Amino acid sequence: MKPKALAGQVAVVAGATRGAGRAIAESLGEAGAIVYCTGRSSREGLSDMGRSETIEETAERVTAKGGTGIAVRTDHTDEAQVKRLFERVADEQGGRLDVLVNDIWGGDPLSDWGKKFWEHDLPNGLLIQKRSVWTHMITSRYAAPLLIARGKGLIVEVTDGWDYRYRGNLYYSLAKVSAIHLAEAMAADLGGTGVSALAVTPGFLRSEAMLDHFGVTEGNWRDAAKIDPNFIMSETPYFVGRAIAELAADPAVAAKSGKALTSWDLSDEYGFSDVDGRRPHWGRYAKEQGFYD
Repeated sequence: MKPKALAGQVAVVAGATRGAGRAIAESLGEAGAIVYCTGRSSREGLSDMGRSETIEETAERVTAKGGTGIAVRTDHTDEAQVKRLFERVADEQGGRLDVLVNDIWGGDPLSDWGKKFWEHDLPNGLLIQKRSVWTHMITSRYAAPLLIARGKGLIVEVTDGWDYRYRGNLYYSLAKVSAIHLAEAMAADLGGTGVSALAVTPGFLRSEAMLDHFGVTEGNWRDAAKIDPNFIMSETPYFVGRAIAELAADPAVAAKSGKALTSWDLSDEYGFSDVDGRRPHWGRYAKEQGFYD
């Protein structure tokens, strides 16, 4: 990617508080973009995720990387708040929007991996869909007119996995597969507008929460492979962040509209590495381990 390839472009990263969302926002900022960082966890008050990261911290990181970070506290389950968000973007940026990234999740405290769907708490299962599917639909609904008005742009659905197979929990699986189909269906509706939509998945994500889960830090993350050997093929959130920045800067991205893409395949295509210099290839590793048919 050319330095500052996204200079002057405007992006909204919905769900930018931590993990992949934070790294995506930073990567877009590093490429020179103006990035609106949204989510529920703010210095004004944290969400029920029970973590300390905030959208203000993300916006500051975007600016430190060379972009312009703007934090806007937004609950994306609230249509009125989402509508106000895009009215603000349009007002402040002269109607310009180039990239929307839907990375809203909020389902970790709601998912019970040890239970079948008839045993799982139903309100929690339905709330997962509201937080991670409805939010993407609401957000795309209000972003699309700004993108279409310019005749170009990109909507990215961040998901887990690149196909329709079961992911170990019905409610989690439904949410992640839904993101893939949202990208496919939006791409169909956006045909002829100049706007593209696609889905992107990371591999084994070495997020803040995952590091905490294994009791390690980014400095000694390899120690977690003693607990789960597959963690040796993990990637930082910046790997998928760089993948999405490359897509946003690609003038031929329309050829990928409607597809579900992976961080490792995009690394092969565009030639970028993770921030630690590695190029982990979860797809090849998983196949070698017999995880997938």
